[in-house]
Amino acid sequence: MKHLHPLETRSALPVDALSIETRNDPPPQGNDADPLAEATRAVTELRAAAEAQQARHQTELRTLTERLAQLETRANRPTSTETTEEPSAERRAFAHYLASGQVTAEEQRALTQSSDVQGGYLAPPELASEIIRDLVEYSPIRSVASVRTTSAPSVIYPTRGDLTNARWLGEGETVTESTITFGQAEVPVRELATFVDISNRLLADAPQAETEVRAALAEDFGKTEATAFLFGTGPRQPAGLMLNTAIPDTPNGHAANLSADALIALLYALPATYRAAGAWAMNGTTLGILRTLKDGQGNYLWQPSYQAGQPETILGRPVVEMVDMPAIAADAFPIIYGDFSGYRIVDRVGVDILVDPFTRRGNGLTRIHANRRVGGGVLQPAKFRKLRMAVS
Repeated sequence: MKHLHPLETRSALPVDALSIETRNDPPPQGNDADPLAEATRAVTELRAAAEAQQARHQTELRTLTERLAQLETRANRPTSTETTEEPSAERRAFAHYLASGQVTAEEQRALTQSSDVQGGYLAPPELASEIIRDLVEYSPIRSVASVRTTSAPSVIYPTRGDLTNARWLGEGETVTESTITFGQAEVPVRELATFVDISNRLLADAPQAETEVRAALAEDFGKTEATAFLFGTGPRQPAGLMLNTAIPDTPNGHAANLSADALIALLYALPATYRAAGAWAMNGTTLGILRTLKDGQGNYLWQPSYQAGQPETILGRPVVEMVDMPAIAADAFPIIYGDFSGYRIVDRVGVDILVDPFTRRGNGLTRIHANRRVGGGVLQPAKFRKLRMAVS
């Protein structure tokens, strides 16, 4: 009869880690040995040791997870943004002056700026970031005129001078020839440019200074070009609308007082097509005087707008207030009426701003260049009519 040897059991875990209990009893000999029972007992002991080890690992993992969650919660808590930075010498000196009205020699040196007109009013920058600006007004002719863009130094528009000469014919009569003339209207592009030198120290201490310079340049260019569109004399300026000699005029009948009858005559002197698309243009002072005028039935010529987004009207047509229009005076032209699409604005380059930190670097200055290329001119004088302050 064959004798079965006891089964050998192995584990991937170290014996110490499994904490398997070892028996020192001598293995059963002979017929008393039961190999199946020994194997079952060994497997049971191994399973119990593995389950105990797994439970310990899960407990440790749970503990680590809780600690990581606590650390993450602590890290996500908002921190205070308060700083204990000491105020600058300029701010301390300025605060002392506001409180006592007196300044020591040391505080005076701290408050001194090299040149107030170059921006010293912005320091100390901690006190205020708002800059007080003067109002800049200019005529909104760009909003009502015809605006185009170009990539050329000038734009030429072909024009047609007159109609053909068709005639009714009788039997056997000869057809007569018609002539038609063509011409050209040129709108050249002009250049508007300037530059500003600004202190590098001011740019460092008050960064908003560059933004204000850019805004000032844009306002300057807008006002200058709007004035030129009305009164540009050339050859370096756009052709002004009010200086165009081909635009007809209507006499007011009085050299100083506006006449309601003259305004009605002016309006209906234009062809119906142009009249229906036209608008009045005048300055605010003239508009204020005109609001007091009445027709023969005692009705005001000026009518307010009763609907949001709709302009005020004079004789049923809208009014555009242009601050650059002339005031009422003898032989002046304080009012113009017409379809402003007859004035053409040609944009070549928008306001181009170039910051040059190198040219005046040795003087501690940054030069900001700005230029704009734009042209303007009257293409159809027949679309306009001016009011002339004269008896006849």
